[in-house]
Amino acid sequence: MTAFQPDRRIRSYLEVTRSASYGFIAALPLFLAYEILILLVNQGSAQQVRVGADLWIKQLIAAVGGSGMFVVGLVVMAAGVAILLFERKRKLPWRPAWLCWMLLESLVYAVLVAAVVANIVQGLFYTVAPESALFAQEGARPGLGQMLALSLGAGLYEELVFRVVLVGGMAWLLARATGNRRMSYVVAAVAGALLFSAVHYVGAFGDPFTLPSFTFRFLFGITLNALYLARGFGVAAWTHALYDVMVVSHLLT
Repeated sequence: MTAFQPDRRIRSYLEVTRSASYGFIAALPLFLAYEILILLVNQGSAQQVRVGADLWIKQLIAAVGGSGMFVVGLVVMAAGVAILLFERKRKLPWRPAWLCWMLLESLVYAVLVAAVVANIVQGLFYTVAPESALFAQEGARPGLGQMLALSLGAGLYEELVFRVVLVGGMAWLLARATGNRRMSYVVAAVAGALLFSAVHYVGAFGDPFTLPSFTFRFLFGITLNALYLARGFGVAAWTHALYDVMVVSHLLT
């Protein structure tokens, strides 16, 4: 009987850490680190930088009458309370060590994404893949401190917009309409990745379109979509953030 204990623990870890509750708790350090760091790096700077998805969310909050970090903080805490209350019937076990395992798991995925996606693009186009899937609407490449802040913000806000809202919402709607959950996941993952890649070339600060960079971002989006659907928001957000941090700090070349 004890021989199966490790297997049960792994299954429990994979199931529980995929939950919205663990995703919210795991993402809180990203939220705090990004918001603090972005304020510090923007102080006295003529070019104020923020992640595009962050601006979309804050503009939406402002449109309904809210503004400022206090209001944003209230929205975040309200969302967390709502998630925890919604999932309270599941009686999820609280294991702080599992948050550390989620971080380590995300680091492994980030390194694998860098190796696999970049090599696929290089094999298809005989050119080096773009440095990062970052900098959709941030304009000219900023300094290292700003890039690190944007890396954390991309992991949090882009995953929230593109994975939770777009892919998660699309998969849910398609599953309700067709009754085919697996096919709904596939369609949502592919469509979400196409939109994720395309948005990097939209607007005055969008990047110049090239097929290798579009393909790289599409494959990157597909990978993150698969991670979100299989492992939840927390792992997807940290994988994205850690990948971008390693790229801008030249830990990945």
